[in-house]
Amino acid sequence: MTTKSSKSNQPQMPELIFAEASVRSIGGKSLFDKDLIVTSGSVDQYASESQLVQAAIDKLKTEGFNILSVGETTITISAPQAVYEKAFNTKLVAEERPAIKELGVEDTATFIECPDTDVPGLIETKNTIFSDLLEGVAISEPVYFFANAFAPTKEYWHMDVPSGISLGMNADKAHRLGYTGKGIKVVMVDSGWYRHSFFTQRGYRAGSVVLGPAAANPTRDESGHGTGESANIFAVAPDVDFQMVKINFVNSVGAFNAAVALNPDIISCSWGSSQPDPPLSASNQALAAAIANAVRRGIVVIFSAGNGHWGFPGQHPDVISAGGVHMEPDGSMRASNYASGFASKIYKGRNVPDVSGLVGMRPGAQSIMLPVEPGDNIDTSLCGGNHPNGDETARNDGWAAFSGTSAAAPQVAGICALIKQVCKRLSPSQVRSILKRTARDVTVGNCSPSTGANPATSGPDLATGYGLADAYRATLIARFRCILRPPIPQIIPEPIPQPIPRSQADPIPAVIQGGISEEEYLQFESMILREDLAD
Repeated sequence: MTTKSSKSNQPQMPELIFAEASVRSIGGKSLFDKDLIVTSGSVDQYASESQLVQAAIDKLKTEGFNILSVGETTITISAPQAVYEKAFNTKLVAEERPAIKELGVEDTATFIECPDTDVPGLIETKNTIFSDLLEGVAISEPVYFFANAFAPTKEYWHMDVPSGISLGMNADKAHRLGYTGKGIKVVMVDSGWYRHSFFTQRGYRAGSVVLGPAAANPTRDESGHGTGESANIFAVAPDVDFQMVKINFVNSVGAFNAAVALNPDIISCSWGSSQPDPPLSASNQALAAAIANAVRRGIVVIFSAGNGHWGFPGQHPDVISAGGVHMEPDGSMRASNYASGFASKIYKGRNVPDVSGLVGMRPGAQSIMLPVEPGDNIDTSLCGGNHPNGDETARNDGWAAFSGTSAAAPQVAGICALIKQVCKRLSPSQVRSILKRTARDVTVGNCSPSTGANPATSGPDLATGYGLADAYRATLIARFRCILRPPIPQIIPEPIPQPIPRSQADPIPAVIQGGISEEEYLQFESMILREDLAD
């Protein structure tokens, strides 16, 4: 969808409306049932029989819908307003609602709504020609990048890539052990990717850009956001196999599903919307199902927590939610007051973030110098002038400083790539557990006042989660967990399995050859982490 308004400030209906059609689920329940929570543990109930999916596709085409992609939980479609209204016997309206856009700007955006239903953005299919095939249609909603863009000068503190981010995330020591993300595929869903000389001269590996629904120009990054933020991944994991899915925010679910279809190890996303309260809209429920399905398949999914947003999908229970920590030149750390931190009101017991990356402070979070396509939106929007009211650089120099939790997500994704290189069999939940276990505690500062200005305290908190993610410590614990078989349960079935053979490079101490208790296991991990801190 667009956010275009008429001269009379009345929202206009876009020429094409994008949506997600949900075919009737094999579990018998609708994806859009009220108060439904879809996670990786339940998402398989919302898959559909292949014959029913094909029948739905055929009928949608007959009625004039464009089929853009077919995911495992929904079908991405588009059509003019009249096609929707005729096919589903309804009326659609355009509404202007508050939204937090790029650069943290509080503005309004255009949402398409169906007044006939209680669930926001849902088109009901009862008593229509699709009643036997579709359980509902979710109208796509606008989402925005979680970033800010200011170019730095020599007069103020900022980090650079790759060295500054690598040091700040403690990745250099992991690199010296040979952990660089080699053999791990990371897909980023963002504004596109420009083959900047920063990437090519360093020999980073990147595949061709894949276009999401309604996206165009695969060699361009008109925004600069995706190009710049991807440098954070390479700074932490320089040898990953990288690929970008270019998103057009008229349909975020289709773009995310395009990333899933590439079968990566990790998906990194630095965008979303602000969702402080339930219920989720139909569009966000479809996105939640797509994410849950990806995690069920074993894909590690990272989302930004938000920059004053009540970030969604950053609060989904299955994602690794990336918050913000600011690092001073002397290495001291404090919670970023630009980054979100909150207890979710949608998912009971879900605290955001899980861990944090490196993010600047208010008002602009101008803390990391990143490569962008020369002359793109970021490069030109703040050129010239005096900081912080201007870029102080040329409008086409191909560099700018910006961070936000848009930078934190790919930094954390880079650490996840190192973890997966160390131990490929680790599940998404195990990867998140390692990130939390090994993060550096941050005890100073507060998160964004927009989400409560929660304070950083000793131990996990709502400001930074478990603290600043630590690449080196994470690889140490991942290696430790990979060379040990899981703790033996109290009741052991007969016969007792033999210990897994290990190479001389990964010897198992005799004390644990026969298995250890969970308490002993955690004591070993604590010993490893204490030794790292002593170094």
